[in-house]
Amino acid sequence: MKSKLFHKFIFLRTYGTSSAWIGSANPALDVTAAGLISTPDPKKPTMNIKDQVAVITGAAGGIGRAVAKELIDRGARAIGLVDASPKALEVADTFNREYDRPVAKAYVGDTTDEAFRRMVFQDLRKTYKHPSICVPAAAITRDDLAVRVHKETHKATIYPVELFRKVTEVNFIAPIYWALETVAGIAEDRSAAGLKRWTPTEDMQGVIILIGSIASSGNKGQISYSSAKAGLEGAAATLAMEAIYHGVRCGVIHPGFTDTPMVRALGEDYVKTKVLPQTQLGRLIYPEEIADAICFMIGNPAVSGQLWADAGWRPSV
Repeated sequence: MKSKLFHKFIFLRTYGTSSAWIGSANPALDVTAAGLISTPDPKKPTMNIKDQVAVITGAAGGIGRAVAKELIDRGARAIGLVDASPKALEVADTFNREYDRPVAKAYVGDTTDEAFRRMVFQDLRKTYKHPSICVPAAAITRDDLAVRVHKETHKATIYPVELFRKVTEVNFIAPIYWALETVAGIAEDRSAAGLKRWTPTEDMQGVIILIGSIASSGNKGQISYSSAKAGLEGAAATLAMEAIYHGVRCGVIHPGFTDTPMVRALGEDYVKTKVLPQTQLGRLIYPEEIADAICFMIGNPAVSGQLWADAGWRPSV
């Protein structure tokens, strides 16, 4: 004959939990006391942004810059601002003057370059410490139809493979390797300290937030961009499984059309006629709204997988 505790456990699995069941007056029948359901503990592992060092690519503007500022506002010790544009130097100087401390350091270079990437991490470690937060936000678009037919010659032209490779390199491969570099440094530090598998009694050691896109579900004219952003989903899912061994979480945020230079480059008319009518919010998303969502993902260890911040995007076919 099965015990009452067994039947009670089956009830919970089948119908869910309730405070009445969990708060049983009989400890012998209390699943919490039996260890089947853990008691909430405010000291469970978190990722406190305060005093952390972060590395952000695409940090000269748009979402990257907004994330950097939000992290600083929440007490981050320092931010590595990485961008191909020299504007990153201006952003770092602005932050350092605004906060009256050396909170930002700019690195100007190609995010797809391995030597540059390693130099950034080595310098951050030397200047501050190894980054525990990584938000690789650098991205480009090279939009065109996958197949275009000339009206007069009736000849079809397919999307240039060199453009596909370039977009994939910047938007897919590079973010993954900035993430891997972050995890590798944390893993090395733990190994050197004699630590092995991360346990829930420890604080989180790091967080990776990859920047996806609503285009990952498909978007006309964005065969390369959509493919790259969709690929990040699989990469993040795999990295989340592996990196947690070292205490590092990994997630993806999928922003909708955000008020960034990349979106503004589409043209005001396109935004008004093609984007806003399909957006329930009726406007472009502010970069600060995406930054706030990213910091939420960083700080809350219960958040995993993908977060859609699309402003109610409902594209028409």
